[in-house]
Amino acid sequence: MIYMDNSATSPVKEEVFNAMVPYLKEEFGNPSTFYKLGRNAKKAVEEAREHVAKLINADTREIIFTSGGTESDNMAIKGVALKYEDKGKHIITTEIEHPAVLRTCEFLETRGYEVTYLPVNENGIISIDDLKDAIREDTILISVMHANNEIGTIQPIVEVGKVAKENGILFHCDAVQSVGKIPVDVKEANIDLLSISSHKIYGPKGVGAIFIRKGVKLELLIHGGGQENRLRSGTENVPGIVGFGKAAELAYEQLDENIAKLTELRDSLIEKISERIPEAYLNGDRENRLPNNVNFRFAAIEGEGLILRLDAKGINGATGSACSSKSLKASYVLSALGLEDAEIHGSLRLSLGTENSLEDVDVVVDALDEVVAGLRRMSPLWDNENNESLELDESKFTDPDH
Repeated sequence: MIYMDNSATSPVKEEVFNAMVPYLKEEFGNPSTFYKLGRNAKKAVEEAREHVAKLINADTREIIFTSGGTESDNMAIKGVALKYEDKGKHIITTEIEHPAVLRTCEFLETRGYEVTYLPVNENGIISIDDLKDAIREDTILISVMHANNEIGTIQPIVEVGKVAKENGILFHCDAVQSVGKIPVDVKEANIDLLSISSHKIYGPKGVGAIFIRKGVKLELLIHGGGQENRLRSGTENVPGIVGFGKAAELAYEQLDENIAKLTELRDSLIEKISERIPEAYLNGDRENRLPNNVNFRFAAIEGEGLILRLDAKGINGATGSACSSKSLKASYVLSALGLEDAEIHGSLRLSLGTENSLEDVDVVVDALDEVVAGLRRMSPLWDNENNESLELDESKFTDPDH
């Protein structure tokens, strides 16, 4: 099997697994207790907190463990909205945020909040001028992701943070896809709240964190025993947190090395697909993207068929965000780039991991070339004689006489 869907989830590294095992067995204590088992668990949690904080240049007291990126996004956006509603009820975000952000904003709209969804250009990047124009007196939060989960485009978060700070507005950043893959510095970018997920950086699923800058207040969403500095009640997932901490430690130590390796693999994959397969178009910005993200659209084929045929060859990829990949609806992210539905449905995301190699790239390109050619031979939208796509007359789908 060649796994190239690391944006959906990444395999747990052996060092991470080994770090977790004791806390699944003999070191099973509750960190809120005072005897030795509890103290050991508490110490392990705090050591993990230090590693996560170091990865984003934060203070350990600013890291709160959660169940993952979705909870962190909800905690940040709802927490700010409810806490600062007396100041205003206007939020700014983008059209291509993760559903955890978009659905949360839509929920708040049903409760009287107003949300401005910033558009993106053809490469998936917002305009800072659009952001400035969207700010109102009652704006209380700006939520802009660092890197998109589908196309890997990196947003100008340093500039976003500067605008937010100058206007006295809190800035939340969904950094689930970027932390551990590229440098993230909450101080440099003036970020007030940041979401992280363990399973995107070779840690276990079901654990994540939210960075909350000192002084930022949130309305609590979970009430109980007051764990995590009284901000997120519930007994901590100690084995998961320990694994997350180890994954963060490894990500910090190996960041430069991993960026160099993944960038080489990404560029090789992009170049070879572009050279070998006609009418293959890269989605997202060519340079300003995550080092492990490759997203192509192929004319005259369906992405679902592409995924299934690659899977039969032992190659794992995705048609879009894993959180919504079961839906046959056109990707809203690719739609925001200005693409038509027919173009969007022929898309493929390949997200590389540190376990991949240049040999894997060659195998994938060979398989992709074969699969795309096979699907096109059956497609009514492909001219096999001239090896090019046919013009799609959309009137045939709307004119009752056809």
